[in-house]
Amino acid sequence: MSDLKPKPIGSRPPRQPRTGLTSTGARKAGSKSERSRAREFALQALYQKLVGQNEVADIDAFTRDLAGFSKADAVHFDALLQGCTEAATELDALLAPLLDRKLAEISPVEHAILWIGAYELQHCLDVPWRVVLNECVELAKEFGGTDGHKYVNAVLNGLAPGLRAAEIGAERGSARP
Repeated sequence: MSDLKPKPIGSRPPRQPRTGLTSTGARKAGSKSERSRAREFALQALYQKLVGQNEVADIDAFTRDLAGFSKADAVHFDALLQGCTEAATELDALLAPLLDRKLAEISPVEHAILWIGAYELQHCLDVPWRVVLNECVELAKEFGGTDGHKYVNAVLNGLAPGLRAAEIGAERGSARP
C-alpha cells in the first residue's frame, strides 16, 4: 500500500520560494529599495525629456503624481532629474567616446539610463560604483531593449575608472593577497 495520505479538500500546494526576480531577470517591485524606485521614476522622467522635449517642471509634476511615487526616494529622484537635465551636454560628452555609434542612434531608454549612471558615478559618491552599474543594468533589463543591459554595462564599465579611480583602485588593492 501507499504511504501517501489524502490531501484535505481545499488544501493549498506548498508555497514556492521567492527569488525576488521576474521571468526576465529583473527585480520584482516588492524587493526594490526606495532609491531603486527613484531611479525608475527618473528614467521615466528623463525619457519624457529626451523624446517629448517636455519642460522639466511639467515632467516633475507629472511623475510625482504616478502611482507608487510615494515609495521612492524623492530626494534622489530630484537629484537625478535635475542633475541629468542640467548636465545633459556634459554627460553626453563623457559618454560619447565610449559609444560605438552616434548618440542619436542610441535608444532613448538606454540614453536615459546612461545619463543616470554617468551622473551617479560623477556626483553621488555615497553610492558605490558597483551599485551604480548594477542598478543601471537592472533598469536596462526591465525597461530597455533585448541586449540593452549589456551595452549599458559595457559603457558604464568604461566610464567608471575615469570617474571613480580612487574607489576602484582601493578595491583592487584590497583584493590582492
